[in-house]
Amino acid sequence: MVTGLVDAQVRAAMFGYLQDLTLRHPEGLPSSELNKFAVGGRPLKLVVQPGIWKPAELSGALTIRTTYTAPNQLPPYEDDISAGGLVKYAYRGTDGNHSDNRALRTAMREELPLAYFIGVAQGVYQAQFPVYVVGERADEHAFLIAVDEAQRLIDPELVASLTPDRRSYMERLTRIRLHQPVFRARVLQAYESRCAICRLRHPDLLDAAHIIRDADEGGLPVVPNGLSLCKIHHAAYDRNFLGVTPDLVVKVRQDILDEVDGPMLRYGIQAMAGERLTAPRQRAAQPDRDNLDQRYREFLAAS
Repeated sequence: MVTGLVDAQVRAAMFGYLQDLTLRHPEGLPSSELNKFAVGGRPLKLVVQPGIWKPAELSGALTIRTTYTAPNQLPPYEDDISAGGLVKYAYRGTDGNHSDNRALRTAMREELPLAYFIGVAQGVYQAQFPVYVVGERADEHAFLIAVDEAQRLIDPELVASLTPDRRSYMERLTRIRLHQPVFRARVLQAYESRCAICRLRHPDLLDAAHIIRDADEGGLPVVPNGLSLCKIHHAAYDRNFLGVTPDLVVKVRQDILDEVDGPMLRYGIQAMAGERLTAPRQRAAQPDRDNLDQRYREFLAAS
């Protein structure tokens, strides 16, 4: 109990706070804002140094956290997605009896909802909530985290017996709930929340476009395989209306240049021909030239 509030009220208040914060910071939540959370008049930090956080007054863990990795590296969880799309979340250390591990085990036993914070920049997080601890792999020193309600309905021990289509569906839920939002937040952070082509600075109108499509070989969810594009330029890039050379120059397909239409086509796409892409300042976040070359050859083939 925290300041007279039961556990469920604390978690509900946290989720409401995170919902509002996400609307105000669609490109990622600063830890300074996350730690302004208060319930029942008492400040209650949400991001603390250990990855697993259980306030003393609660019986089970309240939040879990994955630290930020360099833009050209996969998020740490990316290599630890188990069958059925469940995320493997490592123990605190290797002692299963550590108090933090016991806190997650309690959350699993009591089916408590948690918030999962994934670092997308230094001191900035993508929040996934609610998530649930649904299993444990003691031999791997890890818990299994469901990031979607539907994943809670499947016994982790029975995932191997699911049909391929059902497993694919469960894994697609993880992509929708976890991979895509984290990739977007990491890319927008690297590009300082502006379109790399037209410099539009409204995060609500920006997407993270894959250079090599995520369904293709090499389409990794890392920042060098992404471009921060406004929605019109994302769609135009995906459909090869425009392309980007390995030297970061925007090209527009000739038939699109020859077309006569309204001001959106004229100023939004045709006028971008010859513009230079605005790349991230950080070298490790800049677009991969080999990926750009591969995608540009696709653009030329469509021209």
